[in-house]
Amino acid sequence: MSKVPAILAPTEQDIQMLLAAQSHIGTKNAEVRMESYVWKRRNDGIHIINIGKTWEKLVLAARIIAGIENPADVCVISARPYGQRAALKFAQYTGAQAIAGRFTPGTFTNYITRSFREPRVIIVTDPRTDHQAVVEASYVNIPVIALCDTDSPLQYIDVAIPTNNKGKHAIGLAYWLLAREVLRLRGTVARSAPWNVMVDMFFYRDPVEEAEKEAAETTVEKTGGYGGEYGGEWTVEAEPAGGAEWVATGAGPAGVAAIATSAPAADAEWGAADGGDWGNDTAGGWGNA
Repeated sequence: MSKVPAILAPTEQDIQMLLAAQSHIGTKNAEVRMESYVWKRRNDGIHIINIGKTWEKLVLAARIIAGIENPADVCVISARPYGQRAALKFAQYTGAQAIAGRFTPGTFTNYITRSFREPRVIIVTDPRTDHQAVVEASYVNIPVIALCDTDSPLQYIDVAIPTNNKGKHAIGLAYWLLAREVLRLRGTVARSAPWNVMVDMFFYRDPVEEAEKEAAETTVEKTGGYGGEYGGEWTVEAEPAGGAEWVATGAGPAGVAAIATSAPAADAEWGAADGGDWGNDTAGGWGNA
């Protein structure tokens, strides 16, 4: 850390965030040019990146970006899905341009295309995934800043920031630290006060998980938190006064006896009128003329 001025030195919280995001976890393979950024190798073959050198390169890249007069001359590129949200947020807070997703060939070299741009510096998430942008930048002499893992090729890379560029938290944290340092060097954000933008805003969010979360929240709002089909409290509807069914409510034995006495006799036949036969009419039947 001797190459970084004291005012630009990282705080203990910054180092803890880098470790929590696993920015120091590399891969089992290591490029020859990236060996200088490797601290050691674990027993399982994973290379550990030197966090001190990661911070040095972050500060160097921030000083380069802050030295450009027009913020729109900085272009952030990320074809990797984990870095697209971070690239867009970085461009939003620093005023840079963002290319999230597929990079159109000829963007830096073919002036006839609609997406033609002439940036002064570009930032890529992965030199291997964003190789088309790196190669075109080399054709037109555009400096390249890249987040490089231990197995990343450094051809045509001018400033390599050693970090884990395969984890969504490590990528988001790297862009968040870079954006914060750029704003501090520009004087937009005070160095003594914390940045009011949370690092979670730079993290990748799975669209499927977000959709399921929104659906669950909508269901809770509709059901009132009970999880049933119909919201609100459960209510018991009152029985109508002239109900067809007999209901004995709190009457005890006396009430049951009263209901039993009011019922018709069991041996009475409903169709019998005064014990006579309805077919025999003494007053003369309609059939006897």
